[in-house]
Amino acid sequence: MIFDILLDTLLDAVKLLPFLFITYLIMESIEHRTSQKTRRIMKNSGKWGPVLGGALGMFPQCGFSAAASNLYAGRVITLGTLAAVFLSTSDEMLPILISEKTGPGTIIRILAVKVFIGIAAGLLIDLFHRRKKKAVDDELRINHICEHEHCNCGEESIFKSAIKHTVQIFLFIVAVSFVLNLLIQFAGEERLAALVSGNSVLGPVIAGLVGLIPNCASSVVLTQLYLEGLLGAGAMLAGLLAGAGVGLLVLYRVNDNVKENIRITVMLYMTGVLSGILIEMSGIVF
Repeated sequence: MIFDILLDTLLDAVKLLPFLFITYLIMESIEHRTSQKTRRIMKNSGKWGPVLGGALGMFPQCGFSAAASNLYAGRVITLGTLAAVFLSTSDEMLPILISEKTGPGTIIRILAVKVFIGIAAGLLIDLFHRRKKKAVDDELRINHICEHEHCNCGEESIFKSAIKHTVQIFLFIVAVSFVLNLLIQFAGEERLAALVSGNSVLGPVIAGLVGLIPNCASSVVLTQLYLEGLLGAGAMLAGLLAGAGVGLLVLYRVNDNVKENIRITVMLYMTGVLSGILIEMSGIVF
């Protein structure tokens, strides 16, 4: 059983490799080959970043959230863009809906709501953030990854540095995901499902907590419970909005500001729960 869990963990992590490598390659290229003027232009062009981030989140792969975490830690993208990606990321939801032969209309409505909430929240966060006067923390600091890992990648080729960082984060994701998969396996997905579906009043609150688990199992459980009629649309959305795949996991690894990471986590959870409660109260059924 442990071998099967390890194999599943490796297969899931391997899917992230292209996203991680391309992200680090872009960041290294920006750090080594662009002028300060180009960096300022790029930084100031992020006004519509949340719109693009929300749209990318529709794709059934948490690799975008992992890439967004790295880009935000280097301040290549804005906080609003990061939030939009996290909130709209669907992880395993879309493949399950398709495999269960869910109607196209239902799938489109669920995706549209997630993307709309992600974009709206991202734009509001950036609007509020731009009004703050603390601009120092927003300066591009792509080389923070090299400092964080205590390596001399600045002296190496861009390609070699990108590979080194990709391997480091990949191994970290595998280690943590393996432990989470073990815990979920021994605790049982049935118990996790009972916890979410057993309380209709606090459904969105509990589902939001389940969604925060940086593992695809959370999105699988939430989507399956909704399809089986054991979970309301609001509770499902609360968990799926709060869930960012391995995005949060990577953020805590690469972003040194722990307080900021906690604030982002709370923001994700509160946005998901409040949205879920509103949907539950409105009686919306996808």
